[in-house]
Amino acid sequence: MKIAIYGQYYQNSTEPIIKDIFTFFNRNNIEIVIESKFLALIQEKKIIEKEYKTFCSHTELNSSFDMLLSIGGDGTILRAATLVRDSGIPILGINAGRLGFLATVQKENIDKFLQIVIDKKYTLSKRTLLSLTSTPENEALNDINFAMNEVSVSRKDTTSMITIETYLNGEILNSYWADGLIISTPTGSTGYSLSCGGPILTPDVKSLVITPIAPHNLNARPLVIPDETEIMLKVSGREENYLVSLDSRITSVGNESILTIKKTPFQINMVEIPNETFLKTLRSKLLWGEDKRN
Repeated sequence: MKIAIYGQYYQNSTEPIIKDIFTFFNRNNIEIVIESKFLALIQEKKIIEKEYKTFCSHTELNSSFDMLLSIGGDGTILRAATLVRDSGIPILGINAGRLGFLATVQKENIDKFLQIVIDKKYTLSKRTLLSLTSTPENEALNDINFAMNEVSVSRKDTTSMITIETYLNGEILNSYWADGLIISTPTGSTGYSLSCGGPILTPDVKSLVITPIAPHNLNARPLVIPDETEIMLKVSGREENYLVSLDSRITSVGNESILTIKKTPFQINMVEIPNETFLKTLRSKLLWGEDKRN
């Protein structure tokens, strides 16, 4: 088995997790290839001293890899998705921070969970992504033009709201007068969209959510639409530019640019461990408090 490892370092919580993971994989003769910057960081912290093979970009991740292990939080997984892209390599998130919806495997009993991985007793949860194109072309959007959580537009360098003309499959939906607008996947429905009043979708739902950010028109509400819908946005405001965000990647776009958002032809495969499911996380985090049954 060949596993790629990508991660973030947190001062107090990551070190024991990293040690447990590497000890387990070495004991079971698993081939490990580590993202180069992450390896340099954990060697600098003297967590790992042994040398390993490394990778630097998505071009080095191919079908020879069985999985990518992400050590960190949900944000780390979103960055890991930019490495996996359309390769189909499954991602397993090991949570080294606060409870999230993507990095669901907790640091307790790491060996138990990793044994499930090497025994291949897991399932895959396929996650929809969104692509973004701009007219006129924006170079910052050319390389990584997709998002796993959401695409959002928001005002820049001003307290004034922006106007977002929104079209669905070429037909006008609304002109939102707001601080911004979020187009969310089911995966992203528990993130920024949720904090702005959007609904929660389970990961397998074939839908997207349009959620306004602090709208001035008070009758504007979040809207759930089919994920095959092509969304077109035209933003105008008092400033010359506004901000576009694809997950955590932000760029500036000129007024009157046309943004086209649609579902990508590929999906991200998230590894789902038995008893560490989305619904268990939902019970624990949002609805009924800590789950006492497992």
